[in-house]
Amino acid sequence: MGALTFKGARLAPVEPPIAPGGPFSLGTVAVSGDSMNPTYREGDWLLVRWKPAFKVGDVVVIERQERPGVYLVKRFLRDVDGLIWVEGDNPTSTDSRKWGAIDLSEVVGKVLFRLRRGKKQLRKSNPGR
Repeated sequence: MGALTFKGARLAPVEPPIAPGGPFSLGTVAVSGDSMNPTYREGDWLLVRWKPAFKVGDVVVIERQERPGVYLVKRFLRDVDGLIWVEGDNPTSTDSRKWGAIDLSEVVGKVLFRLRRGKKQLRKSNPGR
């Protein structure tokens, strides 16, 4: 199965998925964007457990109700009156600082660990040379 591309993340399901839809359903996410810098950067591949249990401090994958099909990687920071507060590690991230707390049902995955580090972007200090 080829990678699926969404704004904010490219998702490539593990083939075949392990117990699809169950508590041990796994997949991968390729990071796109800088909202989780410095923890994760563009091009990093992350192993994700779909429909997970999670706790404060975990990095989670969310799908906003008003933006179905768009998956975002954020850190779960706290509970707020039955809702949850998520933020990117980069202070310029679009997250609960803009949206407010989100519904628990919007968490669709938990990042287990980085599978592969993305390649660093090389910058030339003298582009004319």
